[in-house]
Amino acid sequence: MSVQLGMPAVRAQTPALATRRKSRQVMVGSVPVGGDAPVSVQSMTTTPTADVNATLQQIAELTAAGCQIVRVAVPSQDDADALPKIAAKAPIPVIADIHFQPKYVFAAIDAGCAAVRVNPGNIKKFDDKVGEIAKAASEAGVPIRIGVNAGSLDKRLLAKYGRPTAEALVESALWECSLFEEHGFRDIKISVKHHDPVVMIQAYRMLAERCDYPLHLGVTEAGPAFQGTIKSATAFGALLAEGIGDTIRVSLSAPPVEEVKVGIAILEALGLRERGLEIVSCPACGRAQVDVYTLAQEVEAGLKGFPVPLRVAVMGCVVNGPGEAREADLGVASGNGKGQIFVKGEVIKTVPESQIVETLIEEAMRIAEERGVKVDPDAEDGAAEVIVS
Repeated sequence: MSVQLGMPAVRAQTPALATRRKSRQVMVGSVPVGGDAPVSVQSMTTTPTADVNATLQQIAELTAAGCQIVRVAVPSQDDADALPKIAAKAPIPVIADIHFQPKYVFAAIDAGCAAVRVNPGNIKKFDDKVGEIAKAASEAGVPIRIGVNAGSLDKRLLAKYGRPTAEALVESALWECSLFEEHGFRDIKISVKHHDPVVMIQAYRMLAERCDYPLHLGVTEAGPAFQGTIKSATAFGALLAEGIGDTIRVSLSAPPVEEVKVGIAILEALGLRERGLEIVSCPACGRAQVDVYTLAQEVEAGLKGFPVPLRVAVMGCVVNGPGEAREADLGVASGNGKGQIFVKGEVIKTVPESQIVETLIEEAMRIAEERGVKVDPDAEDGAAEVIVS
């Protein structure tokens, strides 16, 4: 007999934490940044840009992971020479990252890059080149990101403040903006990155109050995957919860695809992007009568690449299980060697513990098919393959 728990007809949407800060909008290729556009996710290639094939391959991998904008480093003439092919063949907009040599800014614009990132603190006599850069960028319709970093702050500001404080980062960014504004150029977005999330948050809050340019969020040199994820999630969460931030890049000492995964997960957790596969699972306790860790991992692996949004509750006992399952699309409350399977708040069956994972995956496929998507569970690498139905 089924037990109806009163599942709402429509799953509740996560409410917005705050009204988005009103910023002007720029177009990075086909991707709008700022204004009422969704917060976009960026990353940066780690290949030598001069190696066109390797760089394009990594951009393809980033695109498949959900990256919307990609940045490539341009430290040499060989890298600059590779930009036309990369910009033309990349499936997502390409931003050229320029330090030290202003001539590469012009090369990137001529190459058809969607935007250019400049670091004023690392380009000698940058202020003297602003007029030429503004003219070239304006004529080509290419936005400029003024990317200020704590580790490469203008020496004049370091002398003034003694260290890269939040005030120093903001002053640097706004000073450079004012130079572009003198030439009528306002197709600008700004980043003021710091390795300390607290200083970074302070800087972006100040910046948000003092200008309407779109803001690119980032904790620079955030560290290895675990540490960097925590720092980025903390900083981005604080700012995005206040409506501050228009595009994000998670900086990890890890493969760039991992940066994209973390970035997307942060936006999903804040309700700024529709959630994909979400596993709601308990941390286990003395009440648990199953190995919740293994159970959750096996369900996650079995549904890797699932192509429709799905919330799955994997619970180790009946204390919180029914309640969590009520809010999930699909769930299980386990105990005494068996599991109650819930679909949209209703217990549809009870199965032996050994059949829990198999049953949850079968029900997930059925839910997907109800939503007009048929899934091949035997697709390569465990990823689900969408079949037109």
